[in-house]
Amino acid sequence: MYRYDEFDEALVRERVAQFSEQVQRRLNGELSEDEFKPLRLMNGLYLQLHAYMFRIAIPYGTLSSNQLRQLAYVARTYDKGYGHITTRQNIQFNWPRLEDAPAILSDLADAQLHAIQTSGNCIRNTTADQYAGVAADEIADPRHYCEIIRQWSTLHPEFSFLPRKFKIAVTGAEEDRAALRTHDIGLRMRRDADGNPGFEVMVGGGLGRTPVVGVTIRDFLPEQHLLSYLEAILRVYNQLGRRDNIHKARIKILVQSVGRDEFARMVEEEWAQLRDGYLTLPQEELDAIAHYFTPPPYEALEDTPPELQLWQSTSPGFGAWMNENVAAHKQPGYAIVNVSLKPEGGVPGDITAEQMEVVADLAERYSFSEIRATHEQNLVLPYVRKLDLMAVWQGLQEAGLATANIGLISDMICCPGLDYCNLANARSIPVAQEISERFADLSRQRDIGPLKIKMSGCINACGHHHVGHIGILGVDKKGQEYYQITLGGSAENETTLGNIIGPAFSAAEVGDAMETIVETYLDIRQEGESFLETYRRVGQQPFKETLYAAH
Repeated sequence: MYRYDEFDEALVRERVAQFSEQVQRRLNGELSEDEFKPLRLMNGLYLQLHAYMFRIAIPYGTLSSNQLRQLAYVARTYDKGYGHITTRQNIQFNWPRLEDAPAILSDLADAQLHAIQTSGNCIRNTTADQYAGVAADEIADPRHYCEIIRQWSTLHPEFSFLPRKFKIAVTGAEEDRAALRTHDIGLRMRRDADGNPGFEVMVGGGLGRTPVVGVTIRDFLPEQHLLSYLEAILRVYNQLGRRDNIHKARIKILVQSVGRDEFARMVEEEWAQLRDGYLTLPQEELDAIAHYFTPPPYEALEDTPPELQLWQSTSPGFGAWMNENVAAHKQPGYAIVNVSLKPEGGVPGDITAEQMEVVADLAERYSFSEIRATHEQNLVLPYVRKLDLMAVWQGLQEAGLATANIGLISDMICCPGLDYCNLANARSIPVAQEISERFADLSRQRDIGPLKIKMSGCINACGHHHVGHIGILGVDKKGQEYYQITLGGSAENETTLGNIIGPAFSAAEVGDAMETIVETYLDIRQEGESFLETYRRVGQQPFKETLYAAH
């Protein structure tokens, strides 16, 4: 994985010193809250309902064991002993004191971590497929391109004050595990007829108040032109994006207003001026960054060791965990382990300091000291020998991290909602906990099959509800918390936005509504058909009829 060079180290230390002075001026009363706000946001510090919130960057979701231990230290020392994994593969601390912010950043810098560009109208943390470099279906490893984007975008003088926040996602696999078309820019790695690497470029996706599925504006962009093409897109957006209306400031509105073809033409025209200039990536630089992401020293192993088959047959719990939480690896004899942060009745995405330390220890012993955070609010150990899977499972089980539910109904995305966020209309966490408890029976979850619930406490859609197979949106109705339900969304290869099924439900009715939706699906599904496949076949009418039969 990438390690800081002297430029990274100097930049982060300078930022710590700058923000320390700014915090002191705020505490001394030299800066008002309005004056301080843009300064703290540039350093990932939000003011929420009850306290400040610190959002820490995890570039393209990759952490070392030492970094995760340092996050555990921060959680225990400066917060309430836990952190929250976000849908941008970052981590949030919900209860830091303002006076501790400089010390937190300094301690994070000791582990090559920071909070730069985790908020504000800039290019945010670039996200990636959590299986990057190890996925069996991967075309090419996208991580070094993510690192190149990080270096280019960090404190970019032209793009530090964009019309609105800007999000980029990259994948190197056929299966979209990075929700590409929900991003301002989505990059899918491709190879041309001669085998040269490049990218399909998608632009104009986004959720929130106006959900839009991104469109492809270039089928193939050679890798050496990555930065010049991104710069061309950002220049067009920076010049023409609306600044008079926060709700119409995202690039998706610009792409919609001018149309895909015209937007693509403007980008190509801008790119013509940049194409062969200083932003062209030299091969030696591509190779130098890629060197940080060379595969670890794998052993030559049997792909299906007999011990594994024995463990699966003699331990039902291990076998269920293997089936749901372990993914195929490109290296024979190895596996990808998904660590569920969605226990029965838990808060989706929350992880305690003690659990962070357990995962860090397991990664150090069994996964070449590397961990990934996922945009679905879980963790991944990317390099586990199949011979070590039993030991890893036992370690996770002792820490309450072995729930065998990845991709199932209780593996929900959930924003913090009204329990923390001053933008929210309704609480998300209690609803998620109730649904988790209702569907706690893992055998029932497996019978239901793949089903993604995504929940947001307000229209800003931090919980990605628009692209949930079942989406839940908190709304305010005359001071009461209600929940609007959408069906049929997906952030996968065939990205679709969910359809509103009908009038919203009260908090007391949401659990029953989920039961009704699931039971309707089970009644009408065909052999081997998933929830999403069933919905796409029959539409919303059968679900609407059963949901509102008693209303």
